[in-house]
Amino acid sequence: MSIISQAFKRLHYPTDVIAQCLRWYLNYALSLRDLEEIMQERGADIDHSTLHRWVIRLTPLLDQAFKKHKKAVGTHWRMDKTYIKVKGQWKYL
Repeated sequence: MSIISQAFKRLHYPTDVIAQCLRWYLNYALSLRDLEEIMQERGADIDHSTLHRWVIRLTPLLDQAFKKHKKAVGTHWRMDKTYIKVKGQWKYL
């Protein structure tokens, strides 16, 4: 059993509700109180302090799990020829 499933197992709310709250909080510029209000409109009475505990507890675990599946960008990259301003003067790259 993975670390994430163990962490979600001990919580009192359904996993999909917790995951949705974390997704909205981490992806969008929502405050915890805004998220509390949104969840109350959807019928889930969750306090903002509970949401904060979820963020503190589960975000590092999710980050660790997703880094394992993240693909490398590549070893080579190219930059187009362009001009940039360096110390007030335009330079050609």
